[in-house]
Amino acid sequence: MIYELRTYHIHPGKMQDILARFKDHTVQLFANHGMNITDFWEDVEASNNRLYYVVEHPDLETRNRNFEDFQKDPVWIEVKRLSELNGPLVDRIDSTFMKKALVL
Repeated sequence: MIYELRTYHIHPGKMQDILARFKDHTVQLFANHGMNITDFWEDVEASNNRLYYVVEHPDLETRNRNFEDFQKDPVWIEVKRLSELNGPLVDRIDSTFMKKALVL
């Protein structure tokens, strides 16, 4: 199992919009494509406009295939289009891939 820490740098004033998009659409769409989100966090300093979440994947090859299928999904394309009618929500995304080192 690998874990992908995704850090979204959100445009100012768009945090509630991105959270709503995840809650109402993206979490289920990820699940439809075999990607499980374990949890979400916001930066303690709200002015940093960062959202963090972790996605579980069996391996990198499966992650890449599932994510590519997700990005081509017509439902996702429409959700993204509609949610960004007033401008993009995300400035950039950083991904870090991790594996467990210790079991506590």
